[in-house]
Amino acid sequence: MESSSSSSSYPSASRISDSNCYPQYSASLKCLEEFSTDKSKCQEHFDVYKECKKKEREARLERNKNRSLFS
Repeated sequence: MESSSSSSSYPSASRISDSNCYPQYSASLKCLEEFSTDKSKCQEHFDVYKECKKKEREARLERNKNRSLFS
């Protein structure tokens, strides 16, 4: 039971399904299932997901930068 309360205490340790990039993640996995023998066909999906994660990380860093440990 404690794990569910501790996971809410640590939002940075969230699950991939809680991410704004989950649709891109799912599309990448679907593509891999369909083209497991030729992953190059999924490169566009990988790139879209990677860009989404980059933007998500930048937004998180900006939010953290604006927080003060002493406020």
